[in-house]
Amino acid sequence: MTKGVMRMVVIALALGALAFETSSIANARDSAEDQEADVQSACSQLPSHSQLHAALFAARAQANGGFNLDMWGTIVNRDGIVCAVAYTGSDRGAQWPGSRVISAQKANTANAFSLPHLALSTANLFSAVQPGGSLFGLQASNPVNTRVAYRGESRDNGGSSDPMVGGKIGGVNVFGGGLALYNAQHELVGGIGVSGDSSCADHNISWRTRHNLVLDFVPGGVSGDASHPDNIVYDIVNPVGLPIGVSASGWGHAACSAAATSIAGMLPVIR
Repeated sequence: MTKGVMRMVVIALALGALAFETSSIANARDSAEDQEADVQSACSQLPSHSQLHAALFAARAQANGGFNLDMWGTIVNRDGIVCAVAYTGSDRGAQWPGSRVISAQKANTANAFSLPHLALSTANLFSAVQPGGSLFGLQASNPVNTRVAYRGESRDNGGSSDPMVGGKIGGVNVFGGGLALYNAQHELVGGIGVSGDSSCADHNISWRTRHNLVLDFVPGGVSGDASHPDNIVYDIVNPVGLPIGVSASGWGHAACSAAATSIAGMLPVIR
């Protein structure tokens, strides 16, 4: 092979590689755009990042019976796809970093274990999953998808491009802070999870956030209160000689503070 021919072969290979790289970049861009469009479609019935942030911020600003801490909030759709993640503090380090994934886990749980006619909050699961409870072991099912939970750049956490958005987070959480979302047509459209304070305060803040988002057309629940169907239930008592309290209804949650218990009884009624 002459030098001229070799030179032409090298040029051809280089041009081919350049064309392949250009095509790969274009395909990646198209794939990213398609993925964004898919997420927008999947989350079309749910609040945006800015709407979640505003509702969560307003709810956190009220007295909720906890430690007055900043919060993480996450919304998932009916398929468990993360649609929005937000926080209330000045930056992502102003609230417990671990609560970001917990908030998503709570949203997934409330959505996954609620039905069109029956809402279960994560608070309602507390007693049922204790040893001897009717749902013991539930908390070990449906584990968090760690590839979704911890992917991407930390600097994007809690922003409109949070790396969890678009992924199925999974996870089961069994204390206060997660609620199912029902629209004005009484359709179950997803779940919201809030984390960052005591579990009882988390529930109160989540309830108020859902109310602020006008997604509390709840059809029914297990609380025994028709105006607060999936509210947290405080009916655990400690029988003499037993170290673990027993819930009279089977859906009770441990008390955190007298203030949080009192506030739960005065939360906005469902629509």
